[in-house]
Amino acid sequence: MPQTYRSTSPQGLDHRSPPMRLWHKAKRLGTWDPRDIDLARDAEDWRGLDEEQRDVLLRLTALFQGGEESVTMDLLPLMMVVAQEGRLEEEMYLTSFLWEEAKHVEAFRRFLDEVAHERTDLSRFHGPQYRQLFGDELPAAMGRLRHDASPAAQAAASVTYNMIVEGVLAETGYHAYDQMLQRNGIMPGMQQVIGHLRRDEARHIAYGVYLLSRLVAEHGDDVWEAVEGRLNALLPLAMGIVAEVFEPYPVPPFGLKLEDFGDFALSQFGKRLARLEKARGQTLDQVLGTALETEEAGV
Repeated sequence: MPQTYRSTSPQGLDHRSPPMRLWHKAKRLGTWDPRDIDLARDAEDWRGLDEEQRDVLLRLTALFQGGEESVTMDLLPLMMVVAQEGRLEEEMYLTSFLWEEAKHVEAFRRFLDEVAHERTDLSRFHGPQYRQLFGDELPAAMGRLRHDASPAAQAAASVTYNMIVEGVLAETGYHAYDQMLQRNGIMPGMQQVIGHLRRDEARHIAYGVYLLSRLVAEHGDDVWEAVEGRLNALLPLAMGIVAEVFEPYPVPPFGLKLEDFGDFALSQFGKRLARLEKARGQTLDQVLGTALETEEAGV
């Protein structure tokens, strides 16, 4: 059978589809280079911190560094499923998604190399619940797609990756960096890095919401049960990881408070769940409309 190509067909590319709109945003907003960010002031500020302040910053960075490497390595099966289903616009967007995750790995490693001058084994900061999520749950959910591309498997993978790792933990981590860096007026280079990451991840989460909403609209209760079950199963792990950050500090540095971050993580979880619940009972056209309205509202 002759090869057919979407882009040479009368259908062409759907530039109003949510994935293509995210693709266009990624081209405009995602082209920052980690090597262009000046970290000289950050290194000076690092030298002025006390031991516990350095420790908590190093701990949070080690969690992000391992997490960003994990999501970079684990994304490919989802891209392959999308490609096999012939969803060209989604695959195009996911190429930028993977590229951005790789840049995040580079950005955090620059901090470790050039600011903290850290060359020890930072896996000492990865607690048991962190290891369970990033060492077991995430690669298992994504790797399952290599032999099971069912809608429920896709939903479980996206919930793990987009809704929990990015939508709850990463956003809570950005909040922690803000509390330490912005509030104290230190490390402007890393403040810039976190700003770029937050914008990149907002696009990633928007794609995850769209993917899950599409799957729920197309396949109904079976997919919704997979979504809801996975969210509820992973929430305790996410909350445990937040608690692990604070365990070593009788009085957390920088005036941080565990309850603030626990509340923030639960709030992010609630937002993710509410966004996905909107897809229940919607048609695919309604899902597309909601995605466009959300984007135009800047949400």
